[in-house]
Amino acid sequence: MNRREFLAGVGSLALPLPLAQPRSFELGVASYSLRKLSRTDAILAIRELGTPYVNIKSFHLPYEASAEERAAGRAEFEDAGLRIVGGGTIYLEKENDDHVRFHFDYAKACGMPLMVIGTTAANLPRIERFVKDYDIRVAVHNHGPEDAHFPGPQDVLPHLRNLDARVGLCVDVGHTARTGIDVVECLAESGDRVLDLHMKDLRDLKVKQSQCIVGDGAMPIKGIFEQLTKMSYTGYVNLEYEIDVDNPLPGMKKSFAHMRRVLARLAP
Repeated sequence: MNRREFLAGVGSLALPLPLAQPRSFELGVASYSLRKLSRTDAILAIRELGTPYVNIKSFHLPYEASAEERAAGRAEFEDAGLRIVGGGTIYLEKENDDHVRFHFDYAKACGMPLMVIGTTAANLPRIERFVKDYDIRVAVHNHGPEDAHFPGPQDVLPHLRNLDARVGLCVDVGHTARTGIDVVECLAESGDRVLDLHMKDLRDLKVKQSQCIVGDGAMPIKGIFEQLTKMSYTGYVNLEYEIDVDNPLPGMKKSFAHMRRVLARLAP
């Protein structure tokens, strides 16, 4: 799609209020889903999805941006009525204070209360120091069997035991399922260390390439939402839609519609 076609498809720019949810968590968007779109067009797409909550990937607010550019980028999201709930995935793998500080400064300037991070076990105590200094939470993102450090949340948990409560997990349900463990049980075991969640669906829970529209696959969406409610999870369920990169909005709309239907059925 070219920009003219995309904007023509967006339709009304009025931002709908989020649907009332009798749950402690909210549905949001990981802007990685919109990585082929400019920041302006990504914002239009998020508004069309009817949620104000966004986790920003660096495609839409670059690390190398100047202080003025960071401020302008942040303002573009906020002026559109969107709430920045995090950033990432941000990779903090260098065992170097300057490297970690740079990214915490970036998150602070961009208004990110939470960083979804990729890192190593050895670097977690260093990162914890910056969490305390900046009061910005970090959530370690797992990346499945290919991840040399943290394939699943269960691989992170032992390293969090003695760390500040603001150091926790971003559970990617797709990558977690591909490790062969039960996603719902994993959430229960992780408890209040779950600070963020990336939602996606797979037709085959062991095959990365089988990602599909949420609701069309085998992911236990209802069980996940029930468990999040049971554990009083107060974070965000951010859709990370990694397919249909050139035209993601139709599939994202269907994914949101399915998640909202599930939530509506769970209403007391």
